[in-house]
Amino acid sequence: MRRAVFMTSVVGLAALAMSAHAADARRETFGTMPDGTKVDAVVLSNAHGMQARILALGASVQSVTTPDRNGKGANIALGYATLDGYLSKPQYFGATVGRYANRIAKGRFSLDGHTYNVPVNDGANSLHGGTRGFDKVLWTIGEVKHDGDKASVTLSHVSPDGDMGYPGKLTVSVVYALDEKNQLSIDYRATTDKPTIVNLSNHAYWNLSGEGSGSVMDDLLTIAGDAYLPVDAGSIPTGEVRKVAGTPFDFRQAKPIGRDIRTNDPQLLNGRGYDHNWVISKDEAPALRMVARVEDPASGRVLTLKSAKPGLQFYSGNFLDGTTVGTGGHVYRQGDAFVLEPQLYPDTPNQASFGSARLEPGHEYRNLIVYEFTTESARGAH
Repeated sequence: MRRAVFMTSVVGLAALAMSAHAADARRETFGTMPDGTKVDAVVLSNAHGMQARILALGASVQSVTTPDRNGKGANIALGYATLDGYLSKPQYFGATVGRYANRIAKGRFSLDGHTYNVPVNDGANSLHGGTRGFDKVLWTIGEVKHDGDKASVTLSHVSPDGDMGYPGKLTVSVVYALDEKNQLSIDYRATTDKPTIVNLSNHAYWNLSGEGSGSVMDDLLTIAGDAYLPVDAGSIPTGEVRKVAGTPFDFRQAKPIGRDIRTNDPQLLNGRGYDHNWVISKDEAPALRMVARVEDPASGRVLTLKSAKPGLQFYSGNFLDGTTVGTGGHVYRQGDAFVLEPQLYPDTPNQASFGSARLEPGHEYRNLIVYEFTTESARGAH
């Protein structure tokens, strides 16, 4: 009898220990807006030493901590340590971008015979929803929950009809969830009360050796696309769909990000590096599939990206200019991070061959993004 009681106690203590370190979510204050409004954050964590901090401002990922091949954790997402950085020098760090992620040529598109004008904030074009896109608004934090396998937070925002020139009241939600498989998922959904366009994505900047640790040019990148969209001098797609074979844009087999970045390819000169959309598929896929994989040989960290969207924007941190101090107190310079944004093709509303960005009342827009984090042993190790 005593032995049975002892064994039961041991099992009970083990269960308590496991639950104490299982998936968790906690809410905390990050800062205060100039008008006095409190800005909260939610920290998601799991039993494997992974943690993600989500901000209400811009429904943004401020930090993501994951272990390297030796079990040592580091924050691998670029961001600011305080709210002031996000307000004084916004750079889309980890932000939700919309209503239309990426670019719309000349800030203009037509829908049902009516021409709409949206703010121009990137040369002659509109970028990421305009001057006050979804990255710059304070989202509402809803349900914060956790169980043994997953921790999550739901955020929402209502963009009124005419906001930034876009038609229709758009009701948007995003669920950030961290599970025990070291998967961070971002699930965007939106509905409208009249026809509109929508293209939402997340603009996380990644450095798998740790934010502020230096260049990502040696990271090994794979992109599951055999074509990309060439752009003009303003980074608007020309309409051509060009095969990657024989070009610096061929990442079908893993290669270092920086291997071909300094070639004199006109497309790389246009954007000072990679800032292009890869064609993953012609249409949205019926289910998630791997669209990109990045391995950091130094730390052993691996990021695998899954999405159902037809396009993937890959940006090589070309405009990080050494004037930004990040969360760890280090300066971010050109090439110190990469961005992978699953989305519709840029400028789709103006290019019929790219498909449609239209959302009708009674229908739901969705973009589910999954980042899976693993590690690899050192190459050549036995």
